[in-house]
Amino acid sequence: MLDLGCGDGELLAVFADHGAQALAGVDLSAQQLELARHRPSWPPPTRGSRGAAARRIRDRHRENPAADVTVRATVAGMTTPAEVFLRDYHDRKPEAASELAVAGHIVGDDRTVYEVFADHVGVPVRVLDLGCGDGALLAVLAARGARTQAGIDLSPGHIRRALERPALAGADLRAGRAQELPFADGAFDAVVSFMALMLMVDVEKVVAEAARVLAPGGTFALGVGGPGEGALEVFPKIARPLFAVVPEDRRVPTAGDPRTRTRAGLDELLAPAGFEPVAWHEVLIDVSGPPEQVWQTCCETYYQMDSLDETQLTGLRTAFKVATRDQVTAEGRLPAKARVHVAVTRLRS
Repeated sequence: MLDLGCGDGELLAVFADHGAQALAGVDLSAQQLELARHRPSWPPPTRGSRGAAARRIRDRHRENPAADVTVRATVAGMTTPAEVFLRDYHDRKPEAASELAVAGHIVGDDRTVYEVFADHVGVPVRVLDLGCGDGALLAVLAARGARTQAGIDLSPGHIRRALERPALAGADLRAGRAQELPFADGAFDAVVSFMALMLMVDVEKVVAEAARVLAPGGTFALGVGGPGEGALEVFPKIARPLFAVVPEDRRVPTAGDPRTRTRAGLDELLAPAGFEPVAWHEVLIDVSGPPEQVWQTCCETYYQMDSLDETQLTGLRTAFKVATRDQVTAEGRLPAKARVHVAVTRLRS
C-alpha cells in the first residue's frame, strides 16, 4: 500500500495494525517523514518529494509538523535513480561526505581543503550551500563571518548531522533538491557547492536556480574533483574493470553531467544563466597515511564500492595493497594525493 501525502504516518499505522504489509509513504515534509519513521509498530520506506508548487504545504509542516494537511495533488519532484542512491547512501554513511576533505591537508599548507576553498568564496554575509552534506563547509564559512547560512541536501541524515553543529544553530538547512530551491530571489551573496554539482542531474536547472537566488554580483563557487596521485592514481585503474562487470541490477546509477568536471564545460553551463567565465584553481590534498587508513578514507568511499559483494571487496582490497606495496615509505606511509579544482564565478550585475 502506498499513501501519497502520508504525513506523520497515522493512516498507514492503522492499516499496519490490521495486518497490511509492504507499506510505503510519500510526503513533501521531511519532518513529517521523521515522525512517521519513528512510529514503533512499523517502519515504512517513506520518501520525501518536493515540488515547487507544493512549497507552502511543506513550509507549513516545517512550522507545525503535527499539522493535518493532506496532499490532494499529484506529487511532483520525484527523484531519479541516481538521486535515490545518493540519498540512501548518505543516510547510511553521513560521515562519508566530508571524511576525505577533513582527513588531509593541502600540500604546502596545514589547512583543510574547506578552509582553502573558503578563501576563494570571501566573506559573504548570506551563503547557501548546494549539497551541504554534514555542514562542515558551512561551519567554516560561519566562523569567517557569514551571518546567514542555508543549505540543501538530498539526505535527511546529512541535514540531521549538520544541525548538530553549534556553529549552524541558526542555519536554514533543508532536505531537498537543488533543482527546486525553496529560497527567495536574490536571497544570497554567495552560493557554494563542494563536490556536489558534479553529481547532480538537470544541472541547467541547478545553475538557473543558483542565479535566481543570488544577488547581482554574487559569487558562485564550486569544488570539482580531478585525478589523484600516488595511491589515488593506482586505485581507479584496479577498480574500474571490476566496476564494469557488476551486474546491471547491482550497478550504481550514473550520476552527474561531464560538463561540470571541466573549466570549458562549466563556462558552457554557466554563461546562459548570466555568469562570468570561471576562475580556475587547482588544489592538492595530502591524504597519505598507513595503507589501511588510505584504503578506508580514500577507496572505500567510492560510490561504486557499494555495488560489490564481500568477496569482491576483499579481492579488490588485496589487489590494491599488492599494487601499492612498493610505494610505502620506510615510515609505513602510503603516498596519496586527491586533486580538487576550485571554480569561482560571479553573477553579472
